[in-house]
Formats: sequence, C-alpha cells, structure tokens
Amino acid sequence: MNAEANGNKAEAFRALHVPGRPLVAPNGWDAASAKIIERAGFPAVATSSAAVSACLGWEDGEAAPVEAMLATAAGMARAVSVPVTVDFERGYRLPPEELVERLAATGAVGLNIEDSDPATGVIVETSEQVEFLRGVRGAAVAAGLDLVINARTDAFLRRVGTPAEQLAASVERGNRYLDAGADCVYPLGTGEPATIEKLVQAIDGPVNVARGVQSPLTLAELASLGVARVTFGPSLQRHVYSWFEAEALPGLLA
Repeated sequence: MNAEANGNKAEAFRALHVPGRPLVAPNGWDAASAKIIERAGFPAVATSSAAVSACLGWEDGEAAPVEAMLATAAGMARAVSVPVTVDFERGYRLPPEELVERLAATGAVGLNIEDSDPATGVIVETSEQVEFLRGVRGAAVAAGLDLVINARTDAFLRRVGTPAEQLAASVERGNRYLDAGADCVYPLGTGEPATIEKLVQAIDGPVNVARGVQSPLTLAELASLGVARVTFGPSLQRHVYSWFEAEALPGLLA
C-alpha cells in the first residue's frame, strides 16, 4: 500500500471512532473470517491475538512466532477492502522502528498495544509504556505512515489495586498514552456501566470497550455511555469453534 492509500484508509478508520456512535469492529482470525465480516457490512476488521494464536496452534501471550502473526494479518488485509487493525499484544519485543516497518508491510492501518507483559501479566511502568508508544508514533511519522494506535491499559484486567485504584490508573494511563500519540484508549476488563461512563468522561479521547462475558451490555447501552469503539476479542472465534466441536462434528456420526 502506498503512502497516500495508507493515509486515506487510516484517516477513514480513525474517523469511525465517534463517542456515542461507536465503531463496531468484529475480531477475525484469518482471511476467510475477515471476508465474512466485510460482507456482513462492518466498516473495519480487527484481529484478536488469542484467536489468531489458537488457529496457529499456539497459546496467547506472544507465544506464536511474530512472523506467523504478521502473515495472518497480511492475509486478512489483502482479503478485504475495509481497514484492518492488528492486535499486536505488546509488540513482540520489536523496537518501534522495526515494529512499524513490519506492520506497514501487512497493509494494516492500526494496531493495539497493551501495557502489561503478556507472558507474566505484570503491568509495565507508566513512563516506560509512554516512551514505547511515543517511539511507535515517532517511527510511523518518520516512515510517512499514518497509523491508528489503540492503547490498551490493563489495570482492570490484571486487578491491580482496589476498583477505585484500577479506575484511577486507567484514566491516568489512558490520558498519558493519548499525549504520547495514541488515538484511542482500551481499558480492558470492566463491564460495569458506571465505570465505563466514568472512563469515557475522564479520558480525553475515544474509548474502546470489549463486548462479551465481561461486558454483556448491548451496543445501544454502550453507545449511550459514550463508547467510541466496540470489539469482541476472541469470543467470536471461540463460539464458532465450540459449535464445530460440540455440534458439527458429532452430527457427522449420527
């Protein structure tokens, strides 16, 4: 994808993040699922690291080879005309310049970056994560690449401190990540309406919420809280494969 095409697609993707009228981006796991999502009328496709890893035969948490994860993302981006954003965990230990170069080669225009160590679950120091995000944004600018960065913050997910401390940390980190160049903040791990509303009010940018077991709120309810982006993590892939195992295969023996 040339720089102009990248910029147009990235800008279109960024513009879909509207508080109160959220982007709904189902998470796919291969080119076939990405094409199904596009055919269903969704304006963007997200990947799920857990779903992609499972389909490649690896556990989540940066256990899969980065080459395989990027190859899957590239296949998805080639298969659809809508923007694709990649769940890139915490960057697979790539320096920002290499991360941006390799992501750009896939044709994706966005990525998620989380702030806890995928292998240990330990939260990264705020200043370290800020510098990492600033480095990714700086590398993208230097390469002439427009990149939509979704900064995931894991205080709720990792249950760091009391619920009030988790909220405060998510807000502080979210705003610092936006200052460092992120476009959207993704406080994963809470489904409480009051908490989501506080996050939306206190974070100075679009907020992404995962809909699923932890957040069973309807899309209308999430929109009413001011959410700007809704994703689903690995839940869609797990639902499909659970059906395959529990119903489709046993039915072949009937």
